[in-house]
Amino acid sequence: MSHLEIIVGDLHFSARWEAAAPRTIEAIRAMLPVESRLIHCRWSGESTWIPLGDFRPGIDFENHTSHPAPGQLAIYPGGISECEIFFPYGACMTASKVGQLAANHFATIEPDEGWQDRLREVGRRVLWDGAQPIRIVEAG
Repeated sequence: MSHLEIIVGDLHFSARWEAAAPRTIEAIRAMLPVESRLIHCRWSGESTWIPLGDFRPGIDFENHTSHPAPGQLAIYPGGISECEIFFPYGACMTASKVGQLAANHFATIEPDEGWQDRLREVGRRVLWDGAQPIRIVEAG
């Protein structure tokens, strides 16, 4: 099966699709490539996010969580808050100004040498240096 390549500035990650989220994966594939700005979450703790505004991917909840682990990508499909992709680098809870949200976990960073350090660096850069460019593409 293919995987995702995620590039944040000069930091590179590879992520595997989560088999428990087939409809979400189909919706994400239709969005690729994603080229946007990664910003720090205001409500969710140690996470960054890609705001998608009023976009609706047309999916229901599947493989959803309110506590994605570092490196677990999840999409909130919209509703009481805007549609967004979460990219956590530490402890977080998916949330908005109206409270806790559940987001569909669709991909997970593949561990390699230094991946945790690079993930924390994403968080540091976004928190202290501001929005960072992000590109997500399907590969292999």
